[in-house]
Amino acid sequence: MDVLRYAAFTTHPAGGNPAGVVLDASGMDATEMAAVASRVGYSETAFVEPLGQGRLNVRYFSPETEVPFCGHATIATAVAHAGVHGPGDLTFRTKAGIVPVSTTVAGDGSVVATLVSVQPRTELITEAQLGDLLKVLGWSASDLDPALPPMVAYAGAWHPVIATAEESRLADLHYDMADLATLMDRHGWVTINMIRRESDTVFHSRNAFAPGGVVEDPACGAGAAALGAYLRELGLIDLPAALTVRSGHHMGRPSTISVTVPECRESGISVTGTAVPIMHTPTEK
Repeated sequence: MDVLRYAAFTTHPAGGNPAGVVLDASGMDATEMAAVASRVGYSETAFVEPLGQGRLNVRYFSPETEVPFCGHATIATAVAHAGVHGPGDLTFRTKAGIVPVSTTVAGDGSVVATLVSVQPRTELITEAQLGDLLKVLGWSASDLDPALPPMVAYAGAWHPVIATAEESRLADLHYDMADLATLMDRHGWVTINMIRRESDTVFHSRNAFAPGGVVEDPACGAGAAALGAYLRELGLIDLPAALTVRSGHHMGRPSTISVTVPECRESGISVTGTAVPIMHTPTEK
């Protein structure tokens, strides 16, 4: 069984968010997938069951849990698949639903992948939930940007979105893993999407992923899609919108995610990026 390793949302193996990819996981059960993901140690490893005609069953495992959808591992899987089968249109069947994915070859020869999320949703975060979250993160209410009110957003997985206007606040990420994991498990949150708005269309993001056994995702495609849904729902961007989400530089793994937000609230959010191999022929024994 070959476990490919790709860095997504970057053009350099030392940047982006690493993902494991198993292009043919036919016959593997959840226990085996979880064990492989734990050995690989990345925030996500994607396991593919080919169904033919560009249709793929895909499951996503972190070192400690399975998640319904993962954006960066989807981009990595699509690029890896294109490397073997050529670019084109794919249909990912995930636990979150159907996710169309397309790959094209750019002028420099890199493979670019675009996914379209399942139908997004948003919900209010309660005062108690927000208070508990801020306490675990070590934030105070005064750290929040009043122009970007806290909310929980979904585009395949649930992510609280909390914003600050201060780079120093975003740069200072310290929290108790067990406490945050317990809180997130209680509410079904996959990552905490902490953001800062640089301009009308550029955002900086950090994503804590305590339930997966990972302090932080260097780049979270699912979180970026949820951010697009959040901004659309609250009328905080002009539509249609082309956004840039920058993340990972606090971890030394700079990442760039392109997000397209259509006008229709029922339409999925598009997330685009490339991915590059971290190792040429990695193999899990």
